[in-house]
Amino acid sequence: MNNCFVILAAGKSKRFHKNTAKQFYNYKNKEIIDHSIEKALNSKLFQKIIIVTNNINRFKNKKYHKIISIIKGGKERSDSSLMALKYLKKFKPKNVLIHDAARPDFSIRLLKKLIKKLRNNNAVIPYVRPKDTIKYKVKNELFNLNRDKALLTQTPQAFRYNRLYNLSVKKNAKITDEATLFINNNDKVKFINGENQNNKITYKTDIKSIKTLFGIGFDIHKLVKKKKLFLGGLKIPFHSGLQGHSDGDVILHAIIDAILGATQKKDIGTYFPSNKNKFKNIRSPKMLKPIIENLYKNSFLINNLDINLICQKPKVSTYRNRIINSLSNLMNLDKNKINLKGKTVEKLGLIGKEKAIACEVIISITKYD
Repeated sequence: MNNCFVILAAGKSKRFHKNTAKQFYNYKNKEIIDHSIEKALNSKLFQKIIIVTNNINRFKNKKYHKIISIIKGGKERSDSSLMALKYLKKFKPKNVLIHDAARPDFSIRLLKKLIKKLRNNNAVIPYVRPKDTIKYKVKNELFNLNRDKALLTQTPQAFRYNRLYNLSVKKNAKITDEATLFINNNDKVKFINGENQNNKITYKTDIKSIKTLFGIGFDIHKLVKKKKLFLGGLKIPFHSGLQGHSDGDVILHAIIDAILGATQKKDIGTYFPSNKNKFKNIRSPKMLKPIIENLYKNSFLINNLDINLICQKPKVSTYRNRIINSLSNLMNLDKNKINLKGKTVEKLGLIGKEKAIACEVIISITKYD
């Protein structure tokens, strides 16, 4: 096995939030730790990914790729790191990268640079230069450190596995990063340029938001015989489908309009006019995709999605979970952020006579720095 990636996530984050460990706090539409997991997976550089945590239950309901293992951590960061190294021993890895879960903004490019530099080094550490003047206190005396010679080290840090394992077992010291083991042992360390965006989240104020916006969407279509019914991108068995220039999916259409409203981008007809043949019978997921991609591209993140599906039949409760799962996949959105309610109209009007279905949506989004 060539490369393994270890994510240390056993801390309690007392400086961050009294109730929520920072690695599980929502950041850019997902938990902070999930950014590191996804980047490690998407890089395709690792044959094994280890998550070290003291909150195993937090991961029980999550479905992860088969190369990911969850193991229990220790009291100190150094304890958790050593536990991961011991766990990996049976896999005989050549290289191991150790990463703090509180750094979600590193790039896959950095991962590639670290592994490349390991070809000729036992330890490769990314760093950035400090922006501020640093003072160092010894007893009652203060000294200025030379910023040009000061290094602020980051993670992931890359090592030859055997060398790091031997040092960790031998020293068994309380350390704040693995580079310290090499430095204290006078082993050579290769320092490379890190990334300015690869900041460690320590306090809740480290997550900056600009403003929260809201949008409302509404759509209604007639039901017609001998047509497939789609709701939330899901095919629903029913006696009729929704009439429209597209597949008539009122849920997705209302969501699109809600997003466009929140971002002040007019309405769905502006982007998918019904008088254009190229949109004839288009599936609504294809309409939603560019709207969602543009939303995330411009640093807008979804906080909450509340949906009222207004119909006499089909019964919403029967399909609620499946529709929510479909929306979660289509929108790359945690399903816990999606709420779907069914509303009947007491058999009144077109909807009550099962001749139409309507949907209204309210969405909350935030734009981050």
